[in-house]
Amino acid sequence: MRTIILNVAISLDGFIAGPNGEFDWCFTDQDYGMPDFMNSIDTIFYGRKSYELMLTMEEDLFKDQTRYVFSQTLTEVAEGYQLLNGDLKAEVEKIRAQEGKKIWLFGGTSLASSFLEAGLINELFLAVHPLLLGTGMPLFEGIADRTPLKLVDSKTYDSGMVQLLYQIE
Repeated sequence: MRTIILNVAISLDGFIAGPNGEFDWCFTDQDYGMPDFMNSIDTIFYGRKSYELMLTMEEDLFKDQTRYVFSQTLTEVAEGYQLLNGDLKAEVEKIRAQEGKKIWLFGGTSLASSFLEAGLINELFLAVHPLLLGTGMPLFEGIADRTPLKLVDSKTYDSGMVQLLYQIE
């Protein structure tokens, strides 16, 4: 069974984007291990908002990965993406059962929360940026139960960013 890893930048106060979806606060002064991470995955899961954000990018950054969009409102997606709008757990388990590398849960708050509630996330890879946004999109919303985590790895960068890798127990 393939591993699903939520890899996301997060502010110290728990936001993954500003109030208008902005992520201009994310550090880009070095690679922060992204080439190694990208080599460990071959599939990306997007929520509708993250997918729509990707469409605004000038460069198709992740065209070499298999890309799925989870949405109950979209009826079609751009070339290079596959739309999934059925039962979340059934759709994900079908993909997880296929041969392949890790799966990157790229995001959004709603999708990450749904995956966590359904027990579909194996690892959290959090890039904690040393700033407080004050408001914005939280990492998770409406989580009903406690979720114990086990710290597997951490790395501190000279920028003050800390990467934390947790396994969900």
